[in-house]
Amino acid sequence: MGRISFSCLLPASWHFSLPTPVLPRTLVPFVRLLLLIGLVIGFLGLIYLLLMAGKAHASWVIKDNRFHRHLARVTELDATDTSDPDLNYGLVVDCGSSGSRVFVYCWPQHNGNPHELLDIRQMRDQNRKPVVMKIKPGISALATTPQKASDHIYPLLNFAAQHIPKNKHQETPLYILCTAGMRILPESQQEALLEDLRTDIPVHFNFLFSDSHVEVISGKQEGVYAWIGINFVLGRFNHVNDEDGEDAVAVNIPGGDQQEARMRKMTAGVLDMGGVSTQIAYEVPQTEEVAKNLLAEFNLGCDAHRTEHVYRVYVSTFLGFGGNAARQRYEESLIQNTATRNKLLGQQVGLTADSPLLDPCLPTDLEDAIGPDTQTLYLRGTGDFDRCRQILHPFLNRTTESQSSLSGVFQPTIDYNHSQFFGFSEFYYCMEDVLRMGGDYNASTYRQAAKSYCATQWKTLRERFDSGLFASHADLHRLKYQCFKSAWMYEVLHSGFSFPTNYKNLKTALLVYDKEVQWTLGAILYRTRFLPLRDIQLETLKGFHTHWRHRFSFVNNHYLFLACFLVVFLSILLYVLRLRRIHRRAAQHCTPSSVPWLEAGMGSPTIPITL
Repeated sequence: MGRISFSCLLPASWHFSLPTPVLPRTLVPFVRLLLLIGLVIGFLGLIYLLLMAGKAHASWVIKDNRFHRHLARVTELDATDTSDPDLNYGLVVDCGSSGSRVFVYCWPQHNGNPHELLDIRQMRDQNRKPVVMKIKPGISALATTPQKASDHIYPLLNFAAQHIPKNKHQETPLYILCTAGMRILPESQQEALLEDLRTDIPVHFNFLFSDSHVEVISGKQEGVYAWIGINFVLGRFNHVNDEDGEDAVAVNIPGGDQQEARMRKMTAGVLDMGGVSTQIAYEVPQTEEVAKNLLAEFNLGCDAHRTEHVYRVYVSTFLGFGGNAARQRYEESLIQNTATRNKLLGQQVGLTADSPLLDPCLPTDLEDAIGPDTQTLYLRGTGDFDRCRQILHPFLNRTTESQSSLSGVFQPTIDYNHSQFFGFSEFYYCMEDVLRMGGDYNASTYRQAAKSYCATQWKTLRERFDSGLFASHADLHRLKYQCFKSAWMYEVLHSGFSFPTNYKNLKTALLVYDKEVQWTLGAILYRTRFLPLRDIQLETLKGFHTHWRHRFSFVNNHYLFLACFLVVFLSILLYVLRLRRIHRRAAQHCTPSSVPWLEAGMGSPTIPITL
């Protein structure tokens, strides 16, 4: 009796037979078709299970990464483990107008994922304090003796060298970046100071240092670095995943496909008011046209061909619009206008303490004297916040042009319903030092508190100060000019930058996640953005690193694996079909009449052999 045999290709030892009565010949093609369909369905089911397992693993990895990112905000306050061989270091020297400071940063080895940035954080000593050192005066004070510039920097670099393991010095980048104090110097004096640093520092220190690592940066660069630093600490450069839609916005990436928007986290804008200048920086959409001198377009990623970390930021710095500079301009205006008025009207207002000029920008009954000794002007405060705002409004130098801000400078449109800003320095001091309301900004509440402070008698304010009711670092200078600075901040924000009074997404802060954020963090993040390429190349040479395998899980490459499986499956299918075709041709040549012994199940006939 004939039998039908089935064999599985993998493995070859799987073999079974069915007798013909059990499986009629008419059903053989149908069973083969069912087996083929079952094989395809089983194979597709296996792929589906693998994909689901890969996605589940990736989801766990994503959640685990978010957990570690939040955990890092806590561990960043711990002492830096300098015994870790995979820890890298970097130095930034901020050469400011009043002094120079060195910041020491560190980061673990890059994980090899080109989609992620370096995890840079500030180094902390054994007492968990940031490794920072400041010296005075600023390097610009050495303009006439440029040969002493390197001697001025040596204490900072010696301090940093003591905290960084010696075997790491040669791979630790050092950047010396000079700001406002150096900008006001003639170019020849700037170059003399920089040349002394370029020449002498490599002789005494083994840091990774080149001529391009020391320069005078512009106010625009400083603003961009500050914007990068804030958003990096806030975690706004971490890409939005399917499960994490927090503050996600659709952005047309510069340099990418303009028809397709990418979902990523909304970045925060930065407002910073110092003593001399005021600055604003925020991301603008690709569709907004902005002059090149007001726009910074940059890629924070390690690969210039990837556009996921490309940002387009409007940044503008306004010299003379800081709190102290504005007060100085205001006092100069008072002196000049009072002198002119006295001359025209024959009056003596403000020339003696008995006939002071009434100043609405000083607390009630506060007496003050301004100007040089030869032209002293005596003031007495009336504490009128609204009147002070009216007087200060012309100092904004606004124009009648639309979309303009301070001094008529163009300002791109801000989507106030879908934006967030952080205010630093004077924006925070004005709210917290005296008014004790730092944090979320509410225009109505702030205006009422500032109005109440200005109207309070100076004697009462002194009593509150002596009782310790104000911030510990608030001094008498802050108390005297709090009324003026409160009005100036209000006018700059609402009349200068045109923020609506009902804007609810401004936070004033000194610290972000319990640490002070400096522009130097953004500087080293930007300037070391290509370092991950080195780590990626090292990982490629070493082979598949364990961390690499976790990062690049199956789900990240499932399309490639799926294609490979389909190619293998189709190859096997074609091979089986070819075998069937060959078998059919052979069966056609071997008819039942030619082999009756096979059909009858008998032994083979005797074939005579003649020798």
